[in-house]
Amino acid sequence: MLRTDAPVTEAAPRTRLRWWTELPLILLVYGAYSGGRLLARGDVTHAVDHGLAILRIEKFFHLNAEHPLNRLFTREPWLGIPADFWYASLHYMVTPAVLIWLFRSRAVRYRAARTWLMTSTFLGLIGFTLLPTCPPRLLSASHGFVDTMAQYSDYGWWGGEASAPRGLGGMTNQYAAMPSLHCGWALWCGVMLWMYGGTRLTKVAGVLYPLITTIVVMGTANHYFLDAVAGFAVMGAGFLLVRPVLRLADTVRARYGIRPFPLAPRPASAPALTSTPASAPAPRGPKTASYGTSSSIVSAECQTSPGERLPRQRKVPAVPGPAGPGAEPEPSPAGAGDETPAAAR
Repeated sequence: MLRTDAPVTEAAPRTRLRWWTELPLILLVYGAYSGGRLLARGDVTHAVDHGLAILRIEKFFHLNAEHPLNRLFTREPWLGIPADFWYASLHYMVTPAVLIWLFRSRAVRYRAARTWLMTSTFLGLIGFTLLPTCPPRLLSASHGFVDTMAQYSDYGWWGGEASAPRGLGGMTNQYAAMPSLHCGWALWCGVMLWMYGGTRLTKVAGVLYPLITTIVVMGTANHYFLDAVAGFAVMGAGFLLVRPVLRLADTVRARYGIRPFPLAPRPASAPALTSTPASAPAPRGPKTASYGTSSSIVSAECQTSPGERLPRQRKVPAVPGPAGPGAEPEPSPAGAGDETPAAAR
């Protein structure tokens, strides 16, 4: 299982990310990604050639699941129409929702997860630039594909040109099929839900979401099977680059003196809990686990034993000071910090 926690992230971060700095960053990356797709349109002839080459490879290895799925979605509107809505909307809704959820409830994991998603997105943009690919739906009808987005366009907001809103199809790059970031982003969402969801329902959703998305992109003739595989591979490469990208970001931040927002200091009435040094005498009291540790805890002149719900007040040995008039005598070593009566000792 892919992990985005240790040692990429800290167990207890010293800084807190702020939404008003994260949101512009995410919008900037997405804007660069969208603009880059438009610039990387490529030659239509080469895009068609690449699409046909992928189709030939799939047929050779019997991997062309797009044909039967596309025929099923074309013949059964009760499958094709929901699939078109899935393709046109969830890609832009689920991914931001998972990002927001991580930011709010899994802040320790958020930075590495966000970096993984963004790095993979830029790798996908490189793929669009180097390998413009015609999707199955734009091939000639002789290849047996039907554009379900155009077939069921009366049911949705998209037009016949792409999944973009009606009339805005010309603002999208329809030859950016390889790799499929619909599948790549869905895989990222699935991993996040599986790792950090915490409930059986979220884990099931983490498995089903990338699986159904892969079926949808093929059944709607928007991607080949190998496009989906390439999307998963891009996410894997992005994951491997998370650690060096984070180190580079920290180096740039330190070089230019960019300081993140520090965590708010603890109030004086709630001091931090620390473990008792090994040389300190073991406190008397129950020996059950407390706060997930077996060592005693010292906090603001109050020593507690593991398992105590209401800590007993204990006196702390006075700091030795210069002898003189009015100076208090030092407590004896045998009774230091112990309120147990002498007769009981």
